Amino acid sequence: MTSNRPYLLRAIYDWISDNGLTPYLLVDASWPGVLVPPQAAKDGRVVLNVAARAVASFDLGKDWIRFLARFGGVSHTVEVPIGAVLAIYAQENGQGMMFPAEESPPSPPSPTRSEPESPAKKGGHLRVIK
Repeated sequence: MTSNRPYLLRAIYDWISDNGLTPYLLVDASWPGVLVPPQAAKDGRVVLNVAARAVASFDLGKDWIRFLARFGGVSHTVEVPIGAVLAIYAQENGQGMMFPAEESPPSPPSPTRSEPESPAKKGGHLRVIK
């Protein structure tokens, strides 16, 4: 069976929003694929305000949460794999849901080159003739 985490996240997000509260996500910032500004993370975790008034282009999919948010007045793209979400809760009263930490997937291997890099090719040989 597929993970129930994205379904629970969407349901709790809607429940918090429908009650006029501010949904926050607690994310494991060290999880492979998490894209947040480095200054936003503390102790390997980041808390993200995902209220409709705080983010743009919010997309809570089955594998990823993606949106645009401002950090220090600068707009950034934020990408969070569903497995990196540790909790969703209302900022005002702390009600929400925690999720068990999952084993993070191995980092994708860095691309290796089987052939050495070829030296840069020279351009054409033109001469000025007077």
